[in-house]
Amino acid sequence: MNYNLLYKYIKELLSIPSPTGYTEDVEKYVVNFLKSRDIRYKIANKGSVIATIEGKDKINVTTFSTHVDTLGAMVKEIKENGRLSVSLIGDYVISSVEGECCTIHTKNNKKYEGTLQNIKPSIHAYANESKQIDRSTENYEIVIDEEVFCKADINNLGIDVGDMVSFDTRTRITSSGFIKSRYLDDKAAVGVMLYVIDYIILNEISLSHTINFLFTNYEEVGHGASAFIPKDTMNFIAIDLGCLGEKQNSTEYDVSICTKDSNGPYDYKLINYFINLCKEDSINYKLDIYDNYGSDAISAIRSGLDAKFALFGPGIYASHGYERTHIKSLEETIKLIIKYISN
Repeated sequence: MNYNLLYKYIKELLSIPSPTGYTEDVEKYVVNFLKSRDIRYKIANKGSVIATIEGKDKINVTTFSTHVDTLGAMVKEIKENGRLSVSLIGDYVISSVEGECCTIHTKNNKKYEGTLQNIKPSIHAYANESKQIDRSTENYEIVIDEEVFCKADINNLGIDVGDMVSFDTRTRITSSGFIKSRYLDDKAAVGVMLYVIDYIILNEISLSHTINFLFTNYEEVGHGASAFIPKDTMNFIAIDLGCLGEKQNSTEYDVSICTKDSNGPYDYKLINYFINLCKEDSINYKLDIYDNYGSDAISAIRSGLDAKFALFGPGIYASHGYERTHIKSLEETIKLIIKYISN
């Protein structure tokens, strides 16, 4: 496997800010990738991108999905002290981005840097108050890296309520194969998908059936794959993170196959089919249940899609925080996708 190529895609994707609702640049990245490989694609009204590679069987079609949108925030209030309160995009603990550098993306296409701090960030100034302050959203503010002292100063910069906020990813790839970054959910899987497309082309893989590759842009808020899915889709497979933690089975070294999430069970026969594929090719996998989780597969099914549906992907530690995975988990995920589309 060409690790350098996979790393390249993931690093490039992570370098493009794309909180839900602000995904145009990353969508262009995906489109340019597809154009350069002469792959047929369509763009939805709300920005999702779908690419199609035809296979021998054009009736039993599979749609894979990944999502290009990430967590983030929006400017909720311009405060009298010249700072900004925020409203979160997606579900995460705000203390996970405390002290993190961020960028404010204004509606007139300007960018300003800042830092998200709690309102009493200094031990020297606030002593125990700094330690004991409730880590809730209303106790956080963006300190902008500009000479601003009041609300009028912020207005003069062109910053307004509803402007987007992206947080620095702090992407690191270690010599031991670990990838650390914000937003590995789901850009690690998007990188996997691009790698698979390249693999199909470069190795002239003959697909057993037609495959759609769907890149959605509203997954973090629950309606990523609610539309724009080809009606001939018989199997809908979301490629997204596997949850790590206490009482979880997933690891950073295997492909994680979800059997049930907060919405209920995934398709039993399709899960068993994946298990058998893994056993045939000695693909390292873990079965798991994600009790606090939803996916594009669920969005698709709730939209009325009559298809078998499943979810698998790389195991990711500290999901929706400063995340980590290992190249082995990405490799096992790629192996399972390639095995499936070739079988």
